[in-house]
Amino acid sequence: MELWTAFFHTGWVGKSVLAILLLFSILSWAITFVVWARFRRSARASRRFMPIFRKAKRLVDVQSALGALQHSSLVGLFRAGYAEIEAQIAHSESSLKQTVKSVDSVERSLIRAARIESARLSRFVPFLATTAAATPFIGLFGTVWGIMGAFGTIGATGSTSITAVAPGISEALINTAAGLFAAIPALMAYNHFVQKLRQARGEMEDFTLEFLNLTERNFT
Repeated sequence: MELWTAFFHTGWVGKSVLAILLLFSILSWAITFVVWARFRRSARASRRFMPIFRKAKRLVDVQSALGALQHSSLVGLFRAGYAEIEAQIAHSESSLKQTVKSVDSVERSLIRAARIESARLSRFVPFLATTAAATPFIGLFGTVWGIMGAFGTIGATGSTSITAVAPGISEALINTAAGLFAAIPALMAYNHFVQKLRQARGEMEDFTLEFLNLTERNFT
């Protein structure tokens, strides 16, 4: 109740700053939950996909089992590599043996798919970094404005009592706290997702090597 009362006693600048910080906070929390669910779905689907991939004797068997695993980033890589292999086989001069002319082309397809999947997983994550970097300074602007208001009150009334300066000081402290409240969770979420993205990229690199090894054994 005291915070609510202090909010209503702030000026229009203080209210604007708090509204901006609240908007940043709501968006960052929403993005945190969306990205967390995206990484969770991808990791769960990848854990189901890898045993299927390693046990399959033919790539076509893996292709037919991907219906429920589309959220996996590794499935995106597999489909890109498989499509390149099929394209090379379709243009192969030999109709008796299925061969791949260029393993390097398959590798380039996998690398391109890995970049696409990384971009998909990290979508909206930069906004968390923006929130963590910008909101403390937005709150600091409100803090400075509140202190300026307190000094203006002192100059107008000639009194330095706590009653005279309390509105300006409370406005400054509320803006400071609001800036930190928006920034700290966003920073923690951003660091967490950067680590998750690093792990996902490592898994995609490992899968690329496995896929290329399988390609060389079966199609060259």
